[in-house]
Amino acid sequence: MTDRVTDPVTDLIVCTALGMEARAVARGLRSRPDFGGDHPRVQVVRMGMGPGRAARAAGLLPPAAALAVTGFGGALHDGLRPGDVLVATEVRSGDRVWPCPSAPLLAGELLRAGLPARTGPLVTSPRVVTGRGRHALAREGAYAVDMESAPLAAAAGTRPFAAVRVIVDTPDAPLLNLATMGGAVAARRTLARIGPVLARWAAATGPRRVLLASPRSFCAGVERAIEIVERALDRFGAPVYVRKQIVHNIHVVRDLERRGAVFVDDLAEVPEGAVTVFSAHGVAPAVREEAGRRGLRVVDATCPLVAKVHTEARRFAARGDLVVLVGHAGHEEVEGVLGEVPGAGVLVEDEAGVAAVVENVPRGRGVAYLTQTTLAADEAGRVAAAIRRRFPDAEGPRGDDICYATTNRQHAVRAVAAEADLVLVVGSANSSNALRLTEVAARSGHDGAPLARLVDGPGDIALDWLRGARTVGLTAGASTPGAMVDAVVAALGGLGPLEVEERRVTEENVEFTLPKEVRP
Repeated sequence: MTDRVTDPVTDLIVCTALGMEARAVARGLRSRPDFGGDHPRVQVVRMGMGPGRAARAAGLLPPAAALAVTGFGGALHDGLRPGDVLVATEVRSGDRVWPCPSAPLLAGELLRAGLPARTGPLVTSPRVVTGRGRHALAREGAYAVDMESAPLAAAAGTRPFAAVRVIVDTPDAPLLNLATMGGAVAARRTLARIGPVLARWAAATGPRRVLLASPRSFCAGVERAIEIVERALDRFGAPVYVRKQIVHNIHVVRDLERRGAVFVDDLAEVPEGAVTVFSAHGVAPAVREEAGRRGLRVVDATCPLVAKVHTEARRFAARGDLVVLVGHAGHEEVEGVLGEVPGAGVLVEDEAGVAAVVENVPRGRGVAYLTQTTLAADEAGRVAAAIRRRFPDAEGPRGDDICYATTNRQHAVRAVAAEADLVLVVGSANSSNALRLTEVAARSGHDGAPLARLVDGPGDIALDWLRGARTVGLTAGASTPGAMVDAVVAALGGLGPLEVEERRVTEENVEFTLPKEVRP
C-alpha cells in the first residue's frame, strides 16, 4: 500500500517503507522547533517495501518538492553497527549510480544533533540480502543496503535528494534473528530524531549563487612546504619526522601521515639521526641547535617570507633595539621570531598592548617593530600606528611583513563579502590566516556584516546558516587544499541549482626554490 501526497505545495516529501518508520519520522517532525512563518511543509509517505512499490510511489510524487527516503537499513561495511546512521553519498542499483552531493551537509547536521552519522555508498537490492550476498556487496564498496532508495533517486531528477538509513542489522547479526528486535526499537527512536534534521535540510534547499574569492587556497610557501615533505619521503623513505604541523590544515597533515610522515610536537620524540622537517612557520635557533646536537638530518621548510622576518629581528636586535613583534601568542611563527632575539623582544597582540611596552623601554633605547606574516592587514596597521605614536622614531621592516598571499586573500574576500548573505572560509581552526579571513569577511559586508563562518569542510556547515542565504561568498585560507573548496561547492550544489562565479582581484605567480636536500 502506498500513501498519497495530499498537499500539492509540499516542500519536502519523506518516504519510508514501513508504517512504523513513517510514524517515527512524523512523531519527530511534530516535536521539531518552530521554524517561524516560512517553515518547510513536510509530508511523510509510506510507500511499502521493495523497489516495485517504491517505483509506484515515485510516480505519484509532485515534481517540485525536495525528496528524502529514510528508514531501516542493513550494514555492509565492517565499521557500521546497529544504531548508526548512514547518509548516502550515492545510491547504486545494478550498473546505475545516483550521486547525493549534499550528504556531507546532512551528515554534519546529524552529528551535531547527537546521532552517530557517517557517509558512504548505499546499494538498493530487489530482495532481502543476507550472508554471502552482503559480503559480495561489501567487496564492491557499498556501506549499507536497502530495497527502496534507487527508484526514488531516479525519480528525483534534478531536485534535492537524500537517502538516510538507520542500521538495524549486520551480516553477522541479521534482523531475521529475534535478538536484533531490541535494536529495531532503538532505531525507531533514532528515526524520530532524524525527522527534524531533514526539515532543516529542506529549509536550506533552493537556488543560490556562489561567489568564489580569488586568489584562495594554497600560497607558494605552503606548496613549497608540502612538496618538501613529499620529496623527503620519496628520497629518504618513511618515516620522515615533521616538527609541528607542516602547515595548519588537518587535511594536509592526515594526507602526509598516510604517506609516512610522522608529526611531533618536540624533537625529543624524534630518533637520533632521523630525517626531520621544520615546518613552514619557522623555528627558534634553540631548536636548530638541539637538532644539531642529536644528529638529526634537517630539511628546513620555513617559508622564505617568514625567514625574512627572522632576519629583520636579528638585524634590529644586533644594534640594541627592543624588537616589538605584532602577532598572536602561542603561534609557532611568533615563537620562532622571538626565539631569535631572547631578552630583546616583546609580543604585542593589539593596540591596548602597546602601552605596556613603554614600561619596558629604558630611556635612549631604540624601538623597532615587526609583524606576524598572517595577520589581518588593517588590524596590524592599526597596531603599528599605535607603536609609532608612542615611539615616533620606531623603525619598521624594510618591506611589508604581511605575506602577499595573506593580503591578496583578504582583498578577495572583501570583494565577495560586499555582495554575500553568507561567507564561508574553508580552513582549520588553528590557521591564523583562515581566522583572519573570517574576521575580515565579517567586517566587510553590505547592509552591515554578513554571517561569516570558518569551516574545515562541508560537514561543518550548519544548515540554518544556508536558510535564506541565496548568495554565498566562498574562500579558503592559504594552507587549505583547493579540493576542500571544491567539496563545499559540490555539497551546496546538492541543495538546488547553483550558479558559480569567480571573482579574481589579482594574479599570483610567486614561486620559491626548494632546499638543496630535496632538489631534483
